[in-house]
Amino acid sequence: MVETEIGKSKFGAIDVFRVLFSLINIIIGLYLLKGGFTLLSLGGSSYYFLAGIAYTAIAVLYFLKNRYALLLSVITFVATFIWALGDTPEFGYWALLPRLVVPAILFTLSLWLSAAYSAPYSLGQRKGMAGVGFGILGCLVITLVEAFSPHGEIHNPDALAPPPATPVATNAPDDWEFFARDPNGTRFVQYTQITPQNVNKLQVAWIYRTGRRLKGSGIGVDENTPSQIGNVLYSCTPEDIVTAIDADTGKSLWRYDAKARTAEHVSCRGVGYYDIDKDASLSAEEKAPPTDGTPVSCRQRILVETVDARFMALDAHTGVPCEGFGEHGFVDLKPQMGPTENSKRYHPTAIPVVMGHVAVIGGWVRDIVHGEPSGVVRAYDVRTGALVWAWDVGDPDNTGAPPADKTYTLETPNVWAVPTYDKELNLVYLPTGNGPPDYWGGDRDAVKEKFGAAIVAVDASTGKTKWVFQTVHHDVWDYDLPSQPVLHDMTNAKGETIPALIQTTKTGNIFVVDRRTGEPVTDVVEHPVATTPDAQGEHLSKTQPFSVGMPTIGADPLTEQSMWGVSTFDQLGCRIKFKQSVYTGPFTPPGEKPYIEWPSLLGGMNWGGVAIDETRGLMFVNDMRMPLQMTLVTKENAKKYKISTDEVPGFMGTIRPQVAGPYGGVKIDILQSALQVPCNTPPFGTMSAIDLRTKKLVWQVPLGTVQDTGPMGIKTHMPVPLGMPTLGGPTATASGLVFFAGTQDYYLRALDATTGKQVWKERLPVGAVAAPLIYKSPKTGKEYVVISAGGMAHSPDIGDYIIAYSLPEGASTGDASK
Repeated sequence: MVETEIGKSKFGAIDVFRVLFSLINIIIGLYLLKGGFTLLSLGGSSYYFLAGIAYTAIAVLYFLKNRYALLLSVITFVATFIWALGDTPEFGYWALLPRLVVPAILFTLSLWLSAAYSAPYSLGQRKGMAGVGFGILGCLVITLVEAFSPHGEIHNPDALAPPPATPVATNAPDDWEFFARDPNGTRFVQYTQITPQNVNKLQVAWIYRTGRRLKGSGIGVDENTPSQIGNVLYSCTPEDIVTAIDADTGKSLWRYDAKARTAEHVSCRGVGYYDIDKDASLSAEEKAPPTDGTPVSCRQRILVETVDARFMALDAHTGVPCEGFGEHGFVDLKPQMGPTENSKRYHPTAIPVVMGHVAVIGGWVRDIVHGEPSGVVRAYDVRTGALVWAWDVGDPDNTGAPPADKTYTLETPNVWAVPTYDKELNLVYLPTGNGPPDYWGGDRDAVKEKFGAAIVAVDASTGKTKWVFQTVHHDVWDYDLPSQPVLHDMTNAKGETIPALIQTTKTGNIFVVDRRTGEPVTDVVEHPVATTPDAQGEHLSKTQPFSVGMPTIGADPLTEQSMWGVSTFDQLGCRIKFKQSVYTGPFTPPGEKPYIEWPSLLGGMNWGGVAIDETRGLMFVNDMRMPLQMTLVTKENAKKYKISTDEVPGFMGTIRPQVAGPYGGVKIDILQSALQVPCNTPPFGTMSAIDLRTKKLVWQVPLGTVQDTGPMGIKTHMPVPLGMPTLGGPTATASGLVFFAGTQDYYLRALDATTGKQVWKERLPVGAVAAPLIYKSPKTGKEYVVISAGGMAHSPDIGDYIIAYSLPEGASTGDASK
């Protein structure tokens, strides 16, 4: 036998193994050669090209039984290991996984193959090879097991401020009357019956089925957090079936179907409530019931914005439309709004914000062409349905309706998220979006430039603008303000307590301003951003505001090295996509070459908002991390694509119309691998706790597993806590719990407020994106946790469940509120 050859095997099966191993290596080598050359030509890492050469050579050497095959395999793996450690932007489990697992498997197989031959290695050498191979196999098994443990957690207990000398007093109401429970939007529950110690004893108390439509087009997403008034819950389905439910039994008290339909953005996030008997804005005479013998009804009423752009009032006790409100209980919101196309291009998506006897209503506006409906915000008398004022930034001197033959100003910045009302200051705070179109602003007027992506304080009595704080200048990234402003007093740099407003954003920035003036309470800095390469006829802002005085969530800049994949192969694909795209950091200019938007228009933070533990001064924020690869398409090139007007991106291979300047559309794709996994390194969604006294991040944990949504959208049935994109919002309790359900897997979870540790989770029949409702029954004193589970966005599993949980009789409690 030639000295440079490996001896013949005693077993013919080994030769089969050798051929198969060589075949695997040649396929991998050629794939890495091709992809690695492409990446190298784009200015990317040379590793994949060099690895392609190495694996191709290993395949040839093993096929020829050359003794240097193992030596090259060792050199390749050692070099890969060293490269992997140096290439990761942040050392961690998920970062190393795609860099090392496939090379480790190939190296193990090469060791075993070499050990199977009798020459040229001694028996001791072959045993050593086999032993090292089994050692690496053991490491791979440990790696697999570790996939089921959370990684990427951040814990900074030193960021916690010392507890106050005296307990913080809260004035939280007993009813869940507003979208985020109280008028301030904190979604805080003062009850302590359910604690971190006994939460694991929670069990289903009752289940109610709403009867929502589950099939067909336009069924929408269940984003509803029920309201709770006394011993009754009030819920709505995406198409506005409103139900009153007994809080202790889950039985329906009444049900009203508004028969509302629309083609876009079908959702109902909640209902409003008005009680004339408790309305301090009215005199005794105004509140007095009729004395002429007319039957008294609708003194307590449920207020609903429907998806077909109506505003309705129902008797809270019977569900019957209030006859004296509008036309037989309904106000049509479409007249004078412009081309609504029977609500397809305009309808409310939030919840009426009740301010005394007046309710404020914003609305979602389609944002793809010039001349879209108006973004006007209107206030109505909840007793009669009469218009009280209109905030039309295109006609600021007129706070009433326009003349009968005119419309409100078209395509102005709209308010599709929930406003917030400050009774003491008599201000309502509007989180605005942009005036359409979204992604090109070369011809925007002064109104759009001033009011887009801004917090606007408006006089609650007159509708007059008091102040404006803009979070994005000349927004061409669809960075609408997505969430309700939250009112919570905080200290400034001088230690002064300021009545503050907290606003989360899609960019990951959290802005804190004085709600009296709009001046920043925590530091905000104007940083230069890239303005080239820009689109034709565009004029971008040279700076953008960054909230440096508060933690930024999920917005670390992307790099080629931060591109991820389940394996070496799809990671290479992601790195190629990254290098083929324009990315200049935050606020990368839109253009005709594929560009990366990160954080994306999906968030960062989205419509669910935050929760604040008012006793501990902790704010809880969930986020999602899904970069998008986008391209502006000229009107001529747009003819080559299928057109989609879907509101939510993700329609691969199509373009969304964006008729502005020279452009006819925008192509929007998730920046993801061939396995349909986002290209950024996990987690893809987290829950974070921020101490509002120190303004620092206390903890951050990945949320959600791939159990119900995995690569290619396939359910893996494995609870790997990768951290998945989140929607909805959290709810905090005085006992130190944070409840949350808006993950991609089908669970309701409870986290410890001070550590982020998961202390309970319960399987749901389908996913849930709504925020949990927590209340205490005035009849039984029992505390309930309620979730509306109707399915995640884009999930094939749809349901109509409202599920209540409570502690069993006799379970230990620590209810300080009793």
